Amino acid sequence: MTPSADVDWAALRAQARDAMSHAYAPYSGYPVGVAALVDDGRTVSGCNVENASYGLGLCAECGLVSELQRTGGGRLTHFTCVDGKGDILVPCGRCRQLLYEFGGADLLLETPAGILPLAEMLPQAFGPDHLTK
Repeated sequence: MTPSADVDWAALRAQARDAMSHAYAPYSGYPVGVAALVDDGRTVSGCNVENASYGLGLCAECGLVSELQRTGGGRLTHFTCVDGKGDILVPCGRCRQLLYEFGGADLLLETPAGILPLAEMLPQAFGPDHLTK
């Protein structure tokens, strides 16, 4: 994995902001964009897509993971999330679980408190390994 210091977090955040500009958030008015690096060097991104039935809306992380799979799979290594103002935002608990599935405990997240491994954002996480025991 590329060390955090070698990652251009500003460029990754710019890609998240671009993704956020495509969000469909007519109900909450809260667009979100995300971007992540993949272990093979690709960058994937996503935006939230709401639905009139509210609970069926898709978080930006859902779009990112879908893009990851659509473009060849792999493991997420570095992740950032921005709100409608372009400010750094942390993923909700549901999305942290989704990121754990595709990035694991070592996935590095850009947060308002700095760069943190997902293990600190989702301690004692339940994951695929638990289903093979």
